[in-house]
Amino acid sequence: METQMKFEYERNNHSVGDSIWHMEWCPKYRYEMFRKFKYKNLAAGCIRKAASEHGIKILVINIMPEHLHTAVKIPLTMTPSKALQLLKGRSSYLFFRNHPKARLRYPKGHLWSRGKFASSVGFVQIEVVRNYVRNQDIHHNKTLSGNRTLP
Repeated sequence: METQMKFEYERNNHSVGDSIWHMEWCPKYRYEMFRKFKYKNLAAGCIRKAASEHGIKILVINIMPEHLHTAVKIPLTMTPSKALQLLKGRSSYLFFRNHPKARLRYPKGHLWSRGKFASSVGFVQIEVVRNYVRNQDIHHNKTLSGNRTLP
């Protein structure tokens, strides 16, 4: 059974509050790059590493074969657009560094498409968003062998 998350506002020297966002983006050309479990895990690891390098906290992430959803908490000094730029850019670099054969599909080194989605989330909505992200397999009516939602 899952425990409820207790939320407290983040406190800094000159600010108090949280900036929580539901974000979604796709691989370039919407190729199903993450059908295999090992590539799905690699992408998740690269996104998590990119997030930790920039002070972004991943609350939940679910990587589907041709897109991903995540709920993140970003610093109050960062815009959602900047957070997406950092997550997509750094994770792409890390992904290609760890999986060089992916360059055969993406010779110019652009893993992610230019498009993106972001929507702010409040404390009241966070559990709804977490469940939505976790249940993308059901939402898209796909059963992927060996794929599971990553916490």
